[in-house]
Amino acid sequence: MDSATSERTPLRSTVDNGLKIVVVGGFGVGKTTLVRSVSEIRPLNTEETMTRAGEAVDDITEIGSKTSTTVAFDFGRITLDDHNVLYLFGAPGQERFWFLWDRLFSGTLGAVVLVDTRRLADSWYAIDRLEHHGTPFIVACNDFGGPVHTEQQIREALDLADHVPMVECDARDRSSSKYVLITLVEHLQTLLREPR
Repeated sequence: MDSATSERTPLRSTVDNGLKIVVVGGFGVGKTTLVRSVSEIRPLNTEETMTRAGEAVDDITEIGSKTSTTVAFDFGRITLDDHNVLYLFGAPGQERFWFLWDRLFSGTLGAVVLVDTRRLADSWYAIDRLEHHGTPFIVACNDFGGPVHTEQQIREALDLADHVPMVECDARDRSSSKYVLITLVEHLQTLLREPR
């Protein structure tokens, strides 16, 4: 779908069910990029230019080419069928915006924790908050060409339970981002089928 089409995709009048997914993770892991790559509409984003004043607050050591940052949230939409749409919310990654996360988690079906394997420690807070809220999630390792880790090494570093799916992705690529969302939906379906 080209961008001209995606900017004019109206919400169908038959839609009566909105499903919410949240994309979380550390600063600069690609949350805005993932929402942008997969949304059928021109995404709402709250990107602002990074300034010198933020240098003391935001550690850009591993992401030196980053020039903007999300200051509230990203929003995108995917139509699933005539009655269901998926709403995507990308959370800001910096610690000073974490207070927004609890509100973003409200009413969500599940979440994607986007991870940069060069900075695994930046993902701990997202996983902790999701576990605290009892929100099902998957982990998607965004490819930044960093060091190669085995799945087991990543799971151990994140203290990730075996039942939590983990996939590799390229948030810039629409098909890869769709695969991440499909994996989350399949995980949610598996959890619904499990006896309580």
